[in-house]
Amino acid sequence: MPRKRVPDHLQISVDARKKFHLSHAQMQMARELGLNPKRLGKLAHQDQEPWKMPLPQFIGQLYRKRFGRDCPAVVMSI
Repeated sequence: MPRKRVPDHLQISVDARKKFHLSHAQMQMARELGLNPKRLGKLAHQDQEPWKMPLPQFIGQLYRKRFGRDCPAVVMSI
């Protein structure tokens, strides 16, 4: 039985999750915050720019600041 193919607009998020080693919860937080998965690379240069926070911690901090909780109540994978 053939596997279902992920739609192109969601495949970008799947690729970004693998590339930046994010969990499903972190990707859901990024989607809820309205972060563009194509632009996550600009936020993830903590090796070259040491003042930047690592991407998973940055997403968590933004989510906590906006929604007042540490993670989504229900985590849905793509």
